[in-house]
Amino acid sequence: MREHTAEAKRFYNSAKWKKCRASYIDTVDGGLCEHCNDEPGYIVDHIKEINSRNINDPYITLNHNNLQYLCLECHNTKTFRKYSAIREGFMFNEEGELVPKPPYKSKK
Repeated sequence: MREHTAEAKRFYNSAKWKKCRASYIDTVDGGLCEHCNDEPGYIVDHIKEINSRNINDPYITLNHNNLQYLCLECHNTKTFRKYSAIREGFMFNEEGELVPKPPYKSKK
């Protein structure tokens, strides 16, 4: 849920979410990002994004089948790519040049 509504803050601060999040992290082999498998996981992410219509649906919010453990880069790529000003598959290098992005590894 991109917007930080009072409802979202309540959810992410709830004991149910904290327990679900911790139990999910315990299932992740080696604690690595489930997409790139290179970096340590950092964020428990909802595959189907939470919004104001589904935030009270535990099959979306608290279901391990709708969660993934991502490093910050993979999370930001997934979450913010639809808002990106650059074309998918490209990135800026250290010199600010637009270059092809290394292949995105799927967890499958």
